[in-house]
Amino acid sequence: MLQEMGGGPGTPTTPAAQTRFSADGFWWWDGSAWKPALSEDRLWRWNGRAWEPSRLPPAGSSGPGAGAAIGITVAVFFGVVVLVSIVVVVILLTMANQFANVFSNVAAALNSP
Repeated sequence: MLQEMGGGPGTPTTPAAQTRFSADGFWWWDGSAWKPALSEDRLWRWNGRAWEPSRLPPAGSSGPGAGAAIGITVAVFFGVVVLVSIVVVVILLTMANQFANVFSNVAAALNSP
């Protein structure tokens, strides 16, 4: 009866230990040390018994949100540049007579003996 159940006098009956992964899923515990759960090229993942193709994108690739974030950043940058330009133009237009008066006074002072 023992032979039918897969156990014999020479085979241990302890269940296989479950593989323990780190919280981020990038490491697994082999019983004595943490080992990487992803291959160096991130194309293969250790599932606890064997290597299988990874579902994670390679490290160099960016997700779909990265393009949107770059676009928003560029748009905000140009928006700030346009806003500052408008403020400078408004200031120059409202104070143009005062600037002209200052420059004419300086020019007159430089030309006087």
